Amino acid sequence: MFDKLFVRQAIDRSAENGLDRRRFMRSAGVAGLGVAAAGAISTGLISEASAAAPSDGAVLNFALNLEYLEAEFYLRAVHGTGLPSSEVDGKGTPGLVTGGRKVNFKNKVIEQFATEIAADELAHVKFLRAALGSAKVARPAIDIDAAFTSAALAAGLIKPGQKFDAYANDDNFLLAAFVFEDVGVTAYKGASPLITNKTYLEAAAGILAVEAYHAATIRTTLLNRGLATPSRAISDARDSLDGSTDLDQGLNRLDTANIIPTDTNGIAFSRSAGQVLNVVYLNPATVTAGGFFPAGVNGEINTSAKSN
Repeated sequence: MFDKLFVRQAIDRSAENGLDRRRFMRSAGVAGLGVAAAGAISTGLISEASAAAPSDGAVLNFALNLEYLEAEFYLRAVHGTGLPSSEVDGKGTPGLVTGGRKVNFKNKVIEQFATEIAADELAHVKFLRAALGSAKVARPAIDIDAAFTSAALAAGLIKPGQKFDAYANDDNFLLAAFVFEDVGVTAYKGASPLITNKTYLEAAAGILAVEAYHAATIRTTLLNRGLATPSRAISDARDSLDGSTDLDQGLNRLDTANIIPTDTNGIAFSRSAGQVLNVVYLNPATVTAGGFFPAGVNGEINTSAKSN
């Protein structure tokens, strides 16, 4: 296991472009890829196209954008305020957060796990920023007001001209959280093959596990509160954004609970970075901004995928 200084320096070296990535792979390839792969790079046996894949730093910065969004959503719901100013600077254009306020929770169990999730998301932001060091991106502009209305309208939860207030009550909060949580799990799983260094991969796997715990908690609570139907509408809306394949799953199948969305092998499905951005940009086309990120995310990975 490498120490935190090595992690920061390695990601700094990987930076966010192909040339720096190739330099990084040559210097850290023995640790992340093995001796044979490192040798193949140095002798030119690995193609230029492979070497030009997103760097580990770019992948983790993409994850950091998503963690900014989740942290701002949960922190405001629990505490009424978002990330501290010390945790939002970095590369790229920094942005403000629109919307969000403290939820007047009626159910103490929901309030307790919302508080726990908020603490986890803050910890994820701090961890990724510390690991990325000088390569970290700034928090982009985030909309957790009008974007939720757009998402609810797309799901058919409200009619044109109506507003969906994610912070109005316990049920609205849970439905809003459902928009994010499943996407976060699929994003980390989809990104895992892109991470070359085992140290980074282990950290990403750890965050993926926590996000899966969060998602299961939200899904179970929604089902227990009789919110399977609006949750299915949100799931269908996500599916309409990220492509023609029916990947997303609601909370039940006929009369059977479906808390854990998996394939026939019991394996969670993945989304590519482009598909993730389709969902958070609330747009099935190839775009670089929209929805929860009105000015786009910061970093090299910032364009959604055109749905087929």
